[in-house]
Amino acid sequence: MSYFQRDRERHPPALTPAYKTSILRAPRHALLSLPTTLSEETGPVFGHDMIGPLDNDLIRNFAKDGGEAIGQRIVVSGRVLDEARRPVRGALVEFWQANAGGRYRHRKESYLAALDPNFGGCGRCITDDEGGYAFRTVKPGAYPWPNGVNDWRPAHIHFSVFGHAFAQRLVTQMYFEGDPMIWQCPIVRTIPDASAIEQLVALLDRRATIPMDALAYRFDIVLRGRRATMFENRPEGNG
Repeated sequence: MSYFQRDRERHPPALTPAYKTSILRAPRHALLSLPTTLSEETGPVFGHDMIGPLDNDLIRNFAKDGGEAIGQRIVVSGRVLDEARRPVRGALVEFWQANAGGRYRHRKESYLAALDPNFGGCGRCITDDEGGYAFRTVKPGAYPWPNGVNDWRPAHIHFSVFGHAFAQRLVTQMYFEGDPMIWQCPIVRTIPDASAIEQLVALLDRRATIPMDALAYRFDIVLRGRRATMFENRPEGNG
């Protein structure tokens, strides 16, 4: 099986000093091509029977005593596609995010925004025969981070896509249409191609909106090829 070669002009260089952690992550020597082993290509994998009935509902999957998460309710949906835009069936898609105030439920979180007792901030689902996925959540808030003096991350949701082997995992971030902070973010600005940045922006999808309940956004993920969605775990060292 052959793949389309990645267009390196669209992907961020390994060393981007404005994104400070790239200084330590960037390789200092020429890259090496290492073949994967058979065990990396074939297993182990995560069982599809691990998915629970509320795993794709972040509004309720952490809530206590019938409560629900606080914030603007949204539905996010899309398709996972290969380099020829064919659907990727049976892929495990995980997602995690900050709450509506911009705070993560993490023991090392340093932002002072309040935690929502009914919001855990993570979920997962399996793609269907058309490569489709969907989940409910609340729109995350922006938050400051210790990169520059006054740097803020725009509202975003993290995605992880597992394939059919242990080594097939790709991670990316989804932003929201119309957010001016996207173009100010030092991480986003490491991407040299504006069209690649736009590929990370979910579009408002009024057809999927639930009346009197939730807005909807659409976000498709392309796994490989010249127009692959930008990923965080590139071997060049970007994070």
